[in-house]
Amino acid sequence: MRRVVVTGLGAVTPVGNDAPTTWSALKEGRSGVGPITVFDASSYPVRIAGLVSDFDPAGHVPDRRLLRNLQRAGRFLVAAVAEALADAELDDGVYESHERGVSIAGSAGRYELQEVSDAFETRRESDAHVIRRAAPSITMSISQNTAAAMAARLARCSGPVLSVSTACAGSAHSIGEAYRRLQDGEAKVMVAGGCDALTGWQDVLGFSLLGALTRDYNDDPQHASRPFERDRTGFVLGEGAVVTVLEERESARARGAHIHGEILGYGSSLNAYRLTDPPPDGAGAVLAMRHALHEAGLSERQVDYVVAHGTGTPGGDASETAGIKRALGEHAHAIPVSSPKSMTGHTTSAAAALNVLAALGAIRDGMISPTINYDNPDPECDLDYVPNEARAANVRVALVNAFAFGGTNGALVLAHPDAAEELR
Repeated sequence: MRRVVVTGLGAVTPVGNDAPTTWSALKEGRSGVGPITVFDASSYPVRIAGLVSDFDPAGHVPDRRLLRNLQRAGRFLVAAVAEALADAELDDGVYESHERGVSIAGSAGRYELQEVSDAFETRRESDAHVIRRAAPSITMSISQNTAAAMAARLARCSGPVLSVSTACAGSAHSIGEAYRRLQDGEAKVMVAGGCDALTGWQDVLGFSLLGALTRDYNDDPQHASRPFERDRTGFVLGEGAVVTVLEERESARARGAHIHGEILGYGSSLNAYRLTDPPPDGAGAVLAMRHALHEAGLSERQVDYVVAHGTGTPGGDASETAGIKRALGEHAHAIPVSSPKSMTGHTTSAAAALNVLAALGAIRDGMISPTINYDNPDPECDLDYVPNEARAANVRVALVNAFAFGGTNGALVLAHPDAAEELR
């Protein structure tokens, strides 16, 4: 089986407009949650989110044609792809286009509030009322595949192209499925990750009505996202894009590429329980974690760090804690577990890729980013959540978790490039 390594990283997140800035902010425990500014949320029960700021896509993507027909999330994506390609030094001559592929997670686009209003505006023609005609370009802009297609175009990919829609587990699956394509020899390089911007009027309203978002911190947004903490009352929406460049290891080594880490295992599962609530015993998550570790050929005692899904919902965090304890046994209490969402909010389809960035940062720097806003322990959540301050640690193996509405689960095992040989 071909081995797969990570040679490039790119990111646009609420705490940084590139991967190094994002990782530095995570280590510092800096929150990117603030007031919603992308629409007038003054009448909404939730008025905060993790928003990308000071972002100009033209500064990242010289070819403005790639930005055409892209909504907010897609623009984050192409910027992250451009950065990841540059980080991997993957210019046009490295591989043939048919040896390159993309695998991108995302959500279908959303209509702007004005577009919805316009759709109900009628005009009089020949004594009849006619619905206002929408611009044909809207069809392209709301298609989930448009962003993936632009990423493929930017990366000169004519090989496998995947567009994944499994909600909050999306980029775990997009990276995992890209890993599979490389293992099977369908490509030599895959650009994989996710993007989302569910911070507009429709999703803030929808998730608020579901009762999933915290309503308690509109006046104190930086303390709103509280994964695993006793007083957590829901998650905070975020946005952004995180992208990896994955390569077949021997090809990457042959061209002298810098290797951030190696992917050793991937697991996915479905809860088959409820659409919005995970099972209290974490059963589906356990399967994903165990499958990933089994493929990696590792025992639970070889895991040094878990990058948690950790959203801040009462049931979700308790379920994940139960799942980690079942998957990793007695060793679970000795492993640091932390959630980047405490700083960025929930970037949905980009969340697992952000966790991968945090895992690779910990592996490289020997520093685990914290779970901030952790003030009061919850008896149901009794693991080591690296509260409030980053921690020095020798991380050779990291387990990345991602779970989603609908019950989809994904897990990835990543290792230090120098440790992968002895681990196997």
